[in-house]
Parts: sequence; structure tokens; C-alpha cells
Amino acid sequence: MAIRRFNLMKSFYITTAIDYANGKPHLGHAYEKVLTDVVARFRRLMGDDVYFATGIDEHGQKVQQSAKARGIEPIELCDEAAIAFKGLCASLNISNDDFIRTTEDRHKNVVTGVLQKLFDNGDIYKAEYKGYYSRRAEQFLQERDKNEDGEWPELFGEVEEIAENNYFFKLSRHQDWLIDHIKTHDSFIFPRFRAKQVLEFLKEPINDLCISRPKERLEWGIPLPFDENYVTYVWFDALFNYVTAAGYGTDDFEKRWPADFHVIGKDILVPPHAVYWPIMLKASGIELPKSLLVHGWWLKSGAKMSKSTGTVVDPLDLIEQFGSDAFRYFVTREMNVGQDSEFSLDRYMSRYNSDLANDLGNLLSRALTMLGRGFDGIVPAPQIEEALEQELWKGWEETRVKVLELYEEFQFHMGLERIFVFVSSINRYAEQRAPWKLAKSEDPVDKQRLDTSLFAMAESLRLAVGLLEPVMPDTTEKVYALLGYKSESDWSDRLVRNECLVGRSIGPKTILFPKPPVEA
Repeated sequence: MAIRRFNLMKSFYITTAIDYANGKPHLGHAYEKVLTDVVARFRRLMGDDVYFATGIDEHGQKVQQSAKARGIEPIELCDEAAIAFKGLCASLNISNDDFIRTTEDRHKNVVTGVLQKLFDNGDIYKAEYKGYYSRRAEQFLQERDKNEDGEWPELFGEVEEIAENNYFFKLSRHQDWLIDHIKTHDSFIFPRFRAKQVLEFLKEPINDLCISRPKERLEWGIPLPFDENYVTYVWFDALFNYVTAAGYGTDDFEKRWPADFHVIGKDILVPPHAVYWPIMLKASGIELPKSLLVHGWWLKSGAKMSKSTGTVVDPLDLIEQFGSDAFRYFVTREMNVGQDSEFSLDRYMSRYNSDLANDLGNLLSRALTMLGRGFDGIVPAPQIEEALEQELWKGWEETRVKVLELYEEFQFHMGLERIFVFVSSINRYAEQRAPWKLAKSEDPVDKQRLDTSLFAMAESLRLAVGLLEPVMPDTTEKVYALLGYKSESDWSDRLVRNECLVGRSIGPKTILFPKPPVEA
């Protein structure tokens, strides 16, 4: 079966949720960026013209309060956050094309223009609000937000009763339309079971959305273009960053928008990204993204990680000890997209030692050692093909086809599993052929088998790491270089068995995944 190619240079736009500036990068942030990057790299390799955006959300009450507590200006706090999250992207080898900050003029101009349009169209009105407000969540609450005991959940923090004049967006007028859109567009929310969560929320009437805060209470935000005494509610501001990054108002926008995939965590699906955002876009005359790709949480001992319980994992510590590719491999291998997954250092070490160091790393070391010892570091040409080789190449063809199918379905964890099954088969082939024994034989047929086995080990290794490229790009390039291979052709061609390694000079014996300097 030939590798399916997408149309060359098909535009493909993908975004992460932007991270809030009032906080440090954690495992969830890192995973979301890795997941999005894996999709982006895969689509580039398949021939798409990918544009990948991430960034940070910088306005709102929490930023203003945190900056005040430290005695600095809000923009200084945001600058620090931008450095931290850009650093995380760099550490993880994230291939984003844009890093948007909501304090940039390009974004302010988009938000201001959309607000004015909605106001002129009668979608925004002023009214008095009396009710409950969560400063932690920076949102007004309804009675249905209480838990079964009639109490406000802990995630809202302190909830106060307030009365003030504000501007409201007519969210409720589009409720029926949104329900119909979700029901008739199966691909809008992926995995599909997440759509049920949204539809359940929409069973009850939704209130219009308060989209302003009076400056006497909050100054750090984008001023309303039609009333300078108010700033824009942070969610209304932030949710338009994705069209800003796509070039809204420029020639690039028509090429990039609508977004093919918008990657978010399940905790911000309802109501922000699956209710507020689609309705805002519709009212603004902007097409909706094609799909919301919703991932789960990382758990520790069955519970969501949190600062309060001391279970937060710093991804930078793991990256420093094990390298970015090992981290990327673990989070992609362990998380079934859409589901929650358990994190533990024991599990991390098990993956690192078993899959990476032992299976892949030792295979490379074994191949380089044998080639360097008996062939002066030159990959020999295959001389004979017997049942063992035929079985190996059949396994590769099956692996290639299946992994590409799984990648396209976002089943990256299963794709990686299949790749490492193939890696194990290469190791098994090496044990069965035992080139170290063949090297001692005087039999001419054994000499042919020796040449063939070392070629087969090198070639199958080249093919295997090629499939790893979206997840482990550095590892792929390292192995390519050690095998004397230059990855100048299209990905589809690089995944086809051939004799391109014959006559190539290999690199020195290398420990691909060394023992970390600090034992986890």
C-alpha cells in the first residue's frame, strides 16, 4: 500500500490554547504544546503548508493583582511570562510559526474592531448586573455553577455578590444555532464524546455574556472602543487571538482560516471554547474552526495535579535530565488523546529505560559496533535475502501503513506502540542472525548473510526512526547522521525501503539515551 499523500501545499492552521500569564509552565502546558507540535510536524511531513500558533493571554484581574503585589507594572509581569513560555517551547523543540501576545497592537486592533462591529450591529448592550462574581475565575456565576451541596466549588475561590453596570454580548440569541451546529458537524469536537458534555451544558438557557469590566475595578485590559470607562473581559479578548494570529484583516487570513484544529484541555471546553467562542465568531461573521481537539488531564494518584496538593510536575526538570525527545516520547506514548492519563516518575523511568535506552538505543549501538568492527564503518550491500529478511521487510510494510493511519486518527500512542514493536523485531532479527557469529565463519554463504544482516539492521533502523520524526525529531536526525544518511527527500520517500545506505560511512558508537545525571 502506497503512503497516502495530502495535496501538496494545502494550507493547514493549528493552534494551542494560549496560556495565562499569571502562572508558570507546568506539565499540562508542555503536553498540549507537544501534542500540537506532533500534529503540525506530521502534517508538514505529509506535504501540508502548516501554520502553527501558540502564545499567552496577558490581560485580566489576576495579572493586575499579581503585578501590584510585586510592585511592578502588569506588562513587566507579562514580559516575564512570555520569556518563560517561549523558553518552554524552545526546550521542547516546538515548531510554532507564531507566538502571539494579547498585549500586541495587532491583537488590540482586532479586538477593538470586532467589538465596534458587534456594538454597531446591536449584539452588545449595556445593563445593570446583580449577582455573583468569582475573582479567581474572573467570571460572573449562575446558580447552576454551585455543586450538589449548594456551595461554590473550590475552583472559583472567594465568590462575592456585586451590582454594577456593564456591557453584555447577546450570547443567548445564538444558543439554538450552536446546538444545531454541534449536532450536525460530527468533526467539530474531537473526541466526539466531548460534544455530549457541551450539549448537556446547553440544555438549559444560557445567560448573555458580560464582556466588560469598569475601569474603577480593572484597568489592565483593552478599552471598549465605544466607552472608555470600561475594559474588555479577558475571555472575550483572549478568544479572538486565534483569528489575530491567522492574520485577520490581511490577505493571509483567507489562506489560513478557518483553523483546522484548535487544541485545548477539557477544563476550558465548556463554556469558553465550545460556547462563548463559536457564538462570538458567528456574530462577527467569522467562520468557525473546523475542529476542537480536546485532550485530557495528567493525573497523579488518580487526582488532577494541583499546586495546593504539591503534585505539580515541572516539565523543565524532566527535559533537563532526560532530554526533550524523551519527554516528548513519554507524554505522547502515555496519553490517549481525549482521555486522562496517570503520571509517575516510575512510569517515566520505565519508558526511558525499556523503550528508549534498551530497545532503540542498544539496537543503534549494536549496529554501529558491528559495522565499525568488520566493515571499516561502511554499510555493506545486501547479498542474499532469506526468510528472516523477508519477515523483517514484511513487518516494516505493515508497520508503515498502520502507523500512518493511526497518526492521521490522532492515535499517536498506538502509533508509537507499533513502531516499537517493529524495533523489537529488528532486535529479534539481530539475535537470530547473530552477525558476530557470522563474522567468524569461513563459509561464503555466511559472508553473504553477514553483509545482508548488517545492511538490514541499519536500513530497518533508518526506517523506524523515520516514523518517529513527528514525535522525536532530534532522535531521528541523530540516527540519520550516525548512519550517514541525509534526509533530503520527501518523507514518503524516506519511508520506503531501498539501498540508500550502501557505501555510507557511519558515525562513532554513540549512547543515544544515556543515564541521566540525576536519578529520578
